[in-house]
Amino acid sequence: MKVFTIILGVLLAICGISCMCTPVMTFLEAGYFLVVLLLVYGIAAIMKSVTQKEYGMPFFFGILSVIVGIVILVVPGLKLLTDGMLIYIMAVWFLMQGVVDIAMSFQKKKLGGKGWIWTLVLGILGVLLGIYSLVHPLLLVFTFGILVGVYFIECGINMVVLATASGE
Repeated sequence: MKVFTIILGVLLAICGISCMCTPVMTFLEAGYFLVVLLLVYGIAAIMKSVTQKEYGMPFFFGILSVIVGIVILVVPGLKLLTDGMLIYIMAVWFLMQGVVDIAMSFQKKKLGGKGWIWTLVLGILGVLLGIYSLVHPLLLVFTFGILVGVYFIECGINMVVLATASGE
């Protein structure tokens, strides 16, 4: 398992570098990634509901996710619309994450924790990035791939470090 995690981490980091080298293409393909996520989530939710014989809201949202994923995949132009909506979803996410980071920094400061100033600075930057992205959404078209790439590289390195640090 350790070797598999290291290989997966390295592959994730390589994918991150690829995303950073082609940021606009990464953005244009993000709609397909969203479709895959919808389909996987929907199928998993349906399977879990059927095996547990519980047909409540998770079952309903599973079916809805599969239907939405298929519709986005087969209706021409809907994937591009999904990419467009993704811009605003990301902008709001940056804004909300920034607000949460600011609140967390004040909480850390109250508890006497270290590093609260960095959390505050990152929170302020997140809020500013969110507001700027809402006002100028084309910013995210060009930076989406870079942001995803940095995230993938960070996750890949984290996987490798955790796998090599574990005693398995």
